[in-house]
Amino acid sequence: MQIEILYEDADLVIVNKPAGVLVIPDRFDSTLPSMDKLVAAKIKHPIWIVHRIDRDTSGALCFAKNEAAHKYLSGLFQDRHMNKYYVGLVNGRVVPEEGTIDKPIIEHPVIKGKMITAKKGKASVTDYKVLEQWPLYSLVEFRLHTGRTHQIRVHMQSIGNSLVGDELYGDGVPFFLSSIKRKYNLSDKKETEKPLLSRLALHAYRLEFTKEDGTEIKVQAPLPKDIAACVNQLNKWSK
Repeated sequence: MQIEILYEDADLVIVNKPAGVLVIPDRFDSTLPSMDKLVAAKIKHPIWIVHRIDRDTSGALCFAKNEAAHKYLSGLFQDRHMNKYYVGLVNGRVVPEEGTIDKPIIEHPVIKGKMITAKKGKASVTDYKVLEQWPLYSLVEFRLHTGRTHQIRVHMQSIGNSLVGDELYGDGVPFFLSSIKRKYNLSDKKETEKPLLSRLALHAYRLEFTKEDGTEIKVQAPLPKDIAACVNQLNKWSK
């Protein structure tokens, strides 16, 4: 597996995590690849896990290369001094196009692994801004002020704009060109349409923070091919 390094110095390394890859090994299946092992093998250096992003989410992922950096970087995340930006493709038009979702999040009382918004939950704050909008979809930037499980997914569901491909908080329907292209016809050689995007449409695209020595770090992970393909087709066929 090709691992793209976005930034590296003596204290840390930031990589562009592919969608579908775990950050740490699976407790029940150790044969599955995980980013911690893949990155350590690529840079041939021990690493420490600083934060995590969901398996189906792609994008910027930071690891420390020594214990001192691990302690400092972990503190940045814990104290909310790490600016984390995501971009996602959501269902529908978002109204208003910019705002803040301030809704506490708590574990679902019945469904294991699912979260919901509730007054008794932990404080959860997400800023959002629409970058591009079409009749059926919107490309949205998110800035997290807290780091709750599935925070963006839960918050967007709460305002009626679930992320495309989200099986837990949305309809889980992949992105098909036929959903936006009028008079779409399959070629004679194809019996079924292949989706342009068949996973959660969420990407961790930017990290901004200041190192202990005062160095400012700003790293951006390019939009992955599957989400970029959807945006290109939306621009082409949704006019």
